[in-house]
Amino acid sequence: MKGSESLMKTKVFIDGSAGTTGLQIYERFAKRDDIEILQIDEEKRKDNAARKEIINSSDITFLCLPDAAAVEAVSLIENPNVRVIDASTAHRTDPAWDYGFPELSAEHRANIAKSKRVANPGCYASGFISLVYPLVQAGVLPEDYPLVSHAVSGYSGGGKKMIAAIEGADKTFEMASPRQYALAQSHKHLPEMQKVCGLRYKPMFNPIVDDYYCGMVVSVPLITRSLAKKYTPADIHEILAAHYDGQNFVKVMELGGAETLPDGFLAANTLAGTNNMQIFVFGNDEQILLASRLDNLGKGASGAAVQNMNIMLGLDETTGLI
Repeated sequence: MKGSESLMKTKVFIDGSAGTTGLQIYERFAKRDDIEILQIDEEKRKDNAARKEIINSSDITFLCLPDAAAVEAVSLIENPNVRVIDASTAHRTDPAWDYGFPELSAEHRANIAKSKRVANPGCYASGFISLVYPLVQAGVLPEDYPLVSHAVSGYSGGGKKMIAAIEGADKTFEMASPRQYALAQSHKHLPEMQKVCGLRYKPMFNPIVDDYYCGMVVSVPLITRSLAKKYTPADIHEILAAHYDGQNFVKVMELGGAETLPDGFLAANTLAGTNNMQIFVFGNDEQILLASRLDNLGKGASGAAVQNMNIMLGLDETTGLI
């Protein structure tokens, strides 16, 4: 009986399991008895022959690698039954891959379910797309609307190098403050934001990393006089609420201003450790502020990857996630 149960387990390989996303995926499997984690010897994790063998023996391989290494890993696949979830940027705008944000539409969810190649969304991109995609689809935002987005994230989004720098003894004075970056408007998530939302131009994007571990808020302001039709915050809230109605992990929160938040502040770390995303609509009839709150390591990375795997396997998407 034990042998039969073992055969029924899904064989999973995490290529890049030592990185932040890989470790988080591994942790989300800790209490699951339906997953068999395929391990590679530490000294062979950069040995292509060893990686090729283990990837081709898996049912699902997660790629938690730099872009070039992720492309290389895909080239090693010979077994047509191997399914891949890529957490890198490499395939997010590739039409041969399915975009792993199931809440965007029934079509997205169906494509993920049958896919062998799923590109996991970026963290900032998930926040931006969650706000903009439904409004483009509803005809509120034209494809040439001059979108601007501001975002703040915990430092875990910068990976092992940034984590070590901020948590190390040599942490600089400046690291204790919010720090803007990607100032040349070349952030790696921009092509993904543009393509998935169907925009003619890339948005102007202002990311900020701050001195806390994880969690983020991505904001998008709308100037209603620049829209073809006048919309109120209630109008926008109704459209977003209808779009995400019934979703497990994406919730549109109460319409209102500061009075709907603890102490009047929208904190960025509230959803740390979860796969949840909360969407807010603030403002007035002239200026509307949209905000998406999520864990950059959860719905913005490893949590979304596990959710996609669950859908691909025909499981309840919430399995192993909170």
